[in-house]
Amino acid sequence: MADVPENAPEHCPGTSSEQAGKSASCQGCPNQQLCASGATKAPDPAIAEIGEKLSVVKHKILVLSGKGGVGKSTFSAHLAHALASDSTKEVALLDVDICGPSIPRIMGLEGEQVHQSGSGWSPVYVDDNLAVMSIGFLLSSPDDAVIWRGPKKNGMIKQFLRDVDWGELDYLVIDTPPGTSDEHLSIVQYLGSTNVDGAVIITTPQEVSLQDVRKEIRFCQKVKLPIIGVVENMSGFVCPKCKNTSQIFAPTTGGAEKMCADLNLPLLGKVPLDPRIGRSCDEGKSFLNEVPDSPAAEVYRRIVQSVRDYCSNRATDVQNAT
Repeated sequence: MADVPENAPEHCPGTSSEQAGKSASCQGCPNQQLCASGATKAPDPAIAEIGEKLSVVKHKILVLSGKGGVGKSTFSAHLAHALASDSTKEVALLDVDICGPSIPRIMGLEGEQVHQSGSGWSPVYVDDNLAVMSIGFLLSSPDDAVIWRGPKKNGMIKQFLRDVDWGELDYLVIDTPPGTSDEHLSIVQYLGSTNVDGAVIITTPQEVSLQDVRKEIRFCQKVKLPIIGVVENMSGFVCPKCKNTSQIFAPTTGGAEKMCADLNLPLLGKVPLDPRIGRSCDEGKSFLNEVPDSPAAEVYRRIVQSVRDYCSNRATDVQNAT
């Protein structure tokens, strides 16, 4: 849990629980007196600080999936690249996958380091209008393992949101790890006062992926996080020579299309498998720039336009509501 201190006993009820400081497992804990006083149930002051810091960010987009290996980071990177292709827009990509930070490699920034300034951490720039932040920039080697419990991950996410000097942004894209645990609870909690636009959910066609993605959708509904739509990655393989499509990962239960119909969610697009996407990521290049005429690039562009339209319409709705 995100509200369990690092030095807490094994069965800690959590600092915000009604049993905090009172349960049998609290006996002997160095935090018992503080928890029993009720002080830990007060809202984290960082929430207001983050709200102030990100008040100059127009649109905040989370990229989520309940399943690992479905292409969240690949999508996040290409969404950021596509949004930044408009030179009038300021875009940032935040990687909160603390244990598996792949964004530095995908964005061609491996070996770069974060610098401290008077206004906070300075993100690393791909282009003049595309900034990136990841724990990968804080490691001495890309092969270093990050072996942290929830509270420490929570603290790092808090620092990324509060202490990075993002400046004024049109879009902040946040790449998350798979699942519905510490990192997701933390990011939703800390962005609670910032008017998040919503989440893009990533899946692949097979039921083993959809099963976990449905859990992610339930998570979004429980925490009242709007869902922009669903993207189905690895949706068939288009032969670059004959242009025929083969189903590598068969949608045995109807794929994302049926899931979206059942759950009344928008299907933003179905991105076909293309080996050149993987190669572009390994080389730290934008697939959209490298192979702009490919079927996958065309689908990406339609998805990105749908995300732009969603954010624009939501901004209009918020303005009208106020």
